[in-house]
Order: sequence, then structure tokens, then C-alpha cells
Amino acid sequence: MTILFIAGNVAVWGALQGFGMPVALVESICHHALIPGELLGGAEPGTRIPVGRDLGCILDGEPSPHTLISSMFMHGGWLHLLFNLWFLWIFGDNVEDVMGPIRFVVFYLLCGIGAAAAQIASAPDSLIPMVGASGAIGGVMGAYARLFPRARVHMLVIFGFFVTTVSVPAIFMLGYWFLLQILAGLPALGSSGGGVAFWAHAGGFLTGLVLSFVFVRNDRLRDRRRRLPRRAQRSWF
Repeated sequence: MTILFIAGNVAVWGALQGFGMPVALVESICHHALIPGELLGGAEPGTRIPVGRDLGCILDGEPSPHTLISSMFMHGGWLHLLFNLWFLWIFGDNVEDVMGPIRFVVFYLLCGIGAAAAQIASAPDSLIPMVGASGAIGGVMGAYARLFPRARVHMLVIFGFFVTTVSVPAIFMLGYWFLLQILAGLPALGSSGGGVAFWAHAGGFLTGLVLSFVFVRNDRLRDRRRRLPRRAQRSWF
């Protein structure tokens, strides 16, 4: 299912978003992105919101509940897509292994909804479209941090012209990532402006951490922990 989620995001990026071509990208965001103010019924019909350069959406004022799901398969650009899928590829398979494919699908979607709820709570009147799989993937990372805290993750470190790698426990890297989301999200709390949805990342992470207690199968977890050290050496950031 991890591979199918990756393939699904790529398929949506091509078929629905035109591989980032401006008109297709804007149309997809207008119809399938999550807009907190519109979802909660606070957007006036006819309101225009800018999306991209010289383009925008005209809101009809009708809530669109489907965007809670559709938005997590959409992206705003190539780098947005590639970084999200890279994180999913690194952490998704181990989390899926200890849940099973069906549980993992439900878990992933619930993490995406939890991430959306956190972002909406941070700015309920916002009319800025929200897209991306990062909230759901944040949930996968939250589960990984609890389930495999000692797994080694290789990180690429760049200081100017000096490039090296370090191997750190997953709990250190993922905990540091979560802290960054909180610190970066505090200045934007209550703001209706655009930018990175830091609270969606943090909300997804916490949702995944909590739901991992429910969705994990203990027999699978014991088996995966025995085999993880060999697999973990493939993980790079």
C-alpha cells in the first residue's frame, strides 16, 4: 500500500494536476484543495482567492467535505511532491508492515484528516487552499518514532562545501522535525496568510503517534523489530 500511495500521488499529479502546468494546477487546487473557511461555511459566495500568478478561484460558498481526502493527494509543485514521497518511501513500509495493508490505509487517511483538523483549528477563517500528503505522512513519521525509536537513520549534512553523513536514532531526527514544526507554526497561529502548513504537519504527527497504539499488530511489531537493523541502513535524509 505504501507503493500504491506513492503511485496514486504521482498519478493525481499527472492526470489531475497536469504535472504542474499552471492552468491544470490551479483548476485542481480550486476544486480539490482544502479551504478551511469554505469547509466551515464561512466563505462568502463569489469570493476570489489568488492561486498562482495572475490566476485564482471563485468560491461558491458551499462546503466541500470531500476535500478532507482529496487535498492529501494533491501538491503545489514538483519539489513538494518529491520530498513528500521520499519521506513516505523511507518510513511507510516499516509502519505498514506492523499494521497490515488494510489497517495502514485507514491509519494513513485518518492521519491526513487529523492533520487537516489541526490546520483548520489554527486558522478556521483562512481562505488559503491547503494541499499535500505531508500531514498524512507526518502521521506515518509519528508512528515510526514510537515504534522504532532506536532505528538508525542516515542523514546528509551540508556545511558550505563540506558534505558528510551522520547516523542518528530515529527518535532524535523525528523529534527534532516535530519540534521545528511547532516552533515554525507558532508565529502563524491564527493567521490567514499562505505558506507551509506547519500545524498540519504537527497535527498529523501527533495523530499518527496516538493511532499507532490502536492499529499496530504486536506480533508483526516484534518480528519487524528483529529484522529492522538491516533494513534501516537504507534510510537516507
